[in-house]
Amino acid sequence: MQRLWSYMIRYRSRYALGFACLLATGTLAMTVPYLLKRAVDTIAARGPVSAVGWFAVAIVAVAIVQAVVRTCSRFLIFNVGRDIEYDLRNDLFAYLERLPLAYYQSQQTGDLMSRLVNDITAVRLMLGVGFLNLINTPVYYVYAVTIMISMDWRLTLAALVPYPLVLAIVKRTSRQLMERTLKTQEGLAAMSSRVQENLSGIYVVQAYGREQAEIEAFTRLNEEFSAQNMELAKVRGLIMPVMRGVSTMTTLVVLWYGGLRVIGGVLSLGDLVAFIGYLHILAWPTMALGWMLSIVQRGRAAMQRLETIFAATPEIDDRNATPLDRPLAGALAFRQVDFAYPGAAGGRRTLAGIDVTLPAGAMLAIVGRTGSGKTSLVQLLPRLFDVNGGAVELDGRDVRTIPLATLRGAIGYVPQDPFLFSRSLRDNIRFGAPAADDAAIARVAAIAALDRDVAELPRGYDTIVGERGITLSGGQKQRVTLARALLKEPAILILDDALSSVDTETERRILQRLRGFMRERTSILIAHRISTIMEADLILVLDAGRVVEVGDHQSLLAGGGVYADLFRRQRLAEELEAL
Repeated sequence: MQRLWSYMIRYRSRYALGFACLLATGTLAMTVPYLLKRAVDTIAARGPVSAVGWFAVAIVAVAIVQAVVRTCSRFLIFNVGRDIEYDLRNDLFAYLERLPLAYYQSQQTGDLMSRLVNDITAVRLMLGVGFLNLINTPVYYVYAVTIMISMDWRLTLAALVPYPLVLAIVKRTSRQLMERTLKTQEGLAAMSSRVQENLSGIYVVQAYGREQAEIEAFTRLNEEFSAQNMELAKVRGLIMPVMRGVSTMTTLVVLWYGGLRVIGGVLSLGDLVAFIGYLHILAWPTMALGWMLSIVQRGRAAMQRLETIFAATPEIDDRNATPLDRPLAGALAFRQVDFAYPGAAGGRRTLAGIDVTLPAGAMLAIVGRTGSGKTSLVQLLPRLFDVNGGAVELDGRDVRTIPLATLRGAIGYVPQDPFLFSRSLRDNIRFGAPAADDAAIARVAAIAALDRDVAELPRGYDTIVGERGITLSGGQKQRVTLARALLKEPAILILDDALSSVDTETERRILQRLRGFMRERTSILIAHRISTIMEADLILVLDAGRVVEVGDHQSLLAGGGVYADLFRRQRLAEELEAL
């Protein structure tokens, strides 16, 4: 909870003002029973009617001022809770943005979304409603019990006899509330994950006819969540009736014993009325104790879940970085690079001993069988992952010493699996260069052979592409992500099998348009089609994470190794398709 204290300290002045308003509200609330006592004693003594009238006016005036001050206290404290919710949500999202890809490989998107929305809301309730009642309850008790003792300590002790039962219930239910609240929030996160996965992959669910199976799986999760909620509701439901019962028992005790003391002349009738008034004031804090406890425990459980995110270390950062004195030119070198994915079974290495040098402005092609480590290699360049051994260098500097913003700003990366945001086509293309104008967007769209497709869309560049670009074909999505990378004007362009969903003729047209663009920068191409990379300055052949061949197209063909075998197989496949 240390992190939460730092947020509360940030708003300590408003909390202090809210606390002062709560004290003022409590003081005013305690004044009303006293005024009632004076009015009843005046009536019992057959005092002047005007005096009783003045007491009535005073009670109304106190009630009005109390309402205003109470509103101010709620406005201050509730709004602080909302401001902390705002800050905490922003900070959590910013922290999630800095966490490496390895973190997300072990997390569910729905669970993270649940924490970002539901858990932070629970924290806000704890800091708003929960904090107000946490302060209000002891203030009211201290005020009321002190006044009651000053009036008749014996009657006060008799009235407080049932309260040890309250303490026992609070102690017993506190742990149960925490445990069951945590289970409920985890169940909600599990349901959120299931829904998110199904809605994102609805085409797969429907294509395989798995609708009913997914409905049944969600029903089971929903049943578990409902059962967990019912267990939590049982604990909550037990507290309120018991608290109400304690309040009623206390009133009965005061009526009986206090009545005897009035008859005996120890107390006045006004004292008894005031005493009952103070008990009435304590009735709501007593009954709300369980509700407040539930809110606090829910907030604690939520903060505990949020802390697990903040506890994750953003291992890829700028701790060793120093500013550059000139823009990156793009000279690239892999120096005996070793790499294994975090959590890989037995620490199995994906890449081992990669050693390659490429001058600025040259084109590197990477080929190899599926699973040979091609994508893993290029992901080390923008530091989506970091090497386990060796180094990746740009312009002679280890990429770990280059500020991330500078490094990634100099790289245009088009991954195998194109991702589009549920925004307009224009916004997707200029995602990496938000200030780009329409002329620049049209230019890169033409290079990516996207211009004809845009002309056929209902609203052109303003067409909303849907979640993950669902309204576009696979080839169109690849070309949009290509245009996005080109618009950045990067020093290094990485195309990771970026044209695999494009037909051969369109691919040829795109590569022709790309030649001028690629001559001005370092380029890395990963491709399954040999025809795509024949003109590369250097071709790297990977197999099982190791470099098995390196050279240009002609020298590799003459070598008769893995590359030559891949080339022959592709030529044969093309000839068979032509028949």
